[in-house]
Amino acid sequence: MNLLSVGASYRTADIGTLERLTIADGEVQQLLHKLVSQPYVGEAVVLSTCNRVEIFAAVTGFHGGLGDVCNVLSEVSGIPATDLAGHLYVHYDEAAVLHSFRVSAGLDSMVVGESQILGQLRDAYHAATEADSAGRLLHELMQQTLRVGKRAHSETGIDKAGQSVVTAALEVASAQLGDLDGKSALVIGAGAMGALSVATLTRAGVGPVRITNRSAERADRLAEAYGAVAVPFDELDAALREADLVISATASSEPVLTRSRLEQAGSLVVLDLAVPRDVARDATDVDGVTIIDIDSVAASRQAMPAAADTAAVEQIVTAEVEHFLGWLRGADIAPTVAALRTRAEDVMTAELRKLWSRRADFTEEQRADVSRTLHRVVQQLLHSPTVRVRQLAAEPGGDQYAAMLRELFDLDVPHATQADAVPEIGGNR
Repeated sequence: MNLLSVGASYRTADIGTLERLTIADGEVQQLLHKLVSQPYVGEAVVLSTCNRVEIFAAVTGFHGGLGDVCNVLSEVSGIPATDLAGHLYVHYDEAAVLHSFRVSAGLDSMVVGESQILGQLRDAYHAATEADSAGRLLHELMQQTLRVGKRAHSETGIDKAGQSVVTAALEVASAQLGDLDGKSALVIGAGAMGALSVATLTRAGVGPVRITNRSAERADRLAEAYGAVAVPFDELDAALREADLVISATASSEPVLTRSRLEQAGSLVVLDLAVPRDVARDATDVDGVTIIDIDSVAASRQAMPAAADTAAVEQIVTAEVEHFLGWLRGADIAPTVAALRTRAEDVMTAELRKLWSRRADFTEEQRADVSRTLHRVVQQLLHSPTVRVRQLAAEPGGDQYAAMLRELFDLDVPHATQADAVPEIGGNR
């Protein structure tokens, strides 16, 4: 099995494309099952955020796996595969590990160093575990990815410049509203992004803060946790008229803020952080209403961590990638070593059968003594070379040792060779 990551983000796709690609929470399990049912895909994890949709997969071949993943993404988004290709980035094996670790460290985020991605990765891994779509390879990758992200945030100052997309969006909003201290805010949606919005608004001194959500219970819990006020969803229009600033981050498949609704709201700034967008396409030019969406945040982001912090995180990532690749190379040779030991046991068993057929006079005790002695001899002969070959396999270029063992002893090891070759570009786009 080989690692493959295929995705689209704010770097490669506009908000309209990301809207079509985004995977609702209730659809993740179905997508995971669809992915692992493909011919070349053995394991899968789906990461879907407001500015990123990505598939991490364990595949039996680059071209076949890439084709399977792209076809599934095309099917669920309704975007023709030929059109979709121009918006996707692709990473394979070592590059996939590097990309995964950089994502968890916040180096690939719209706001460099933001830590929200760690929770999103954790949720993606949890969903794959529940769907039983993550096997040994992706379990190890996801666990190490989360660990690397935690290291980056705890051992460096990478996240000092901005905590999240919400922070960046508020910086854009302050250009319209001035000092946000004391401004009235309304948060629409009580999911992960809504909760982050309430927390960020509270820290920034914005207030009063109101929360509305289709599920009143979730809004009540969130309001209680932050000293905010929960508003029934059917009173949304009145709440809009009382707000200076609105953050909308629902999981609705249809626009929540229609043109007629915003025309009655009066003057306000709306941060639309939802994917798909919560603001209707025909409502972006309503008089007195300023709309700030993900694209606007991406275009205006300025807060960057210090170069020293970024360099420190890059060093952590580089070292951790090499450590993971060492584990991966060691794991790749394990089936070959196991096959060698099995071959030795088979030869020993066959020779013992021949001996017993010739020496029927051996007692059971004598047979047991001979068997134990031969077993110890075989184990001792194999011990040093198998330990050493594991060590050599963990080094760069170590895959040649596994191939050599297979050739020397004519071992049949399933999945020992790739189904197809990796492109010269290394599988990166």
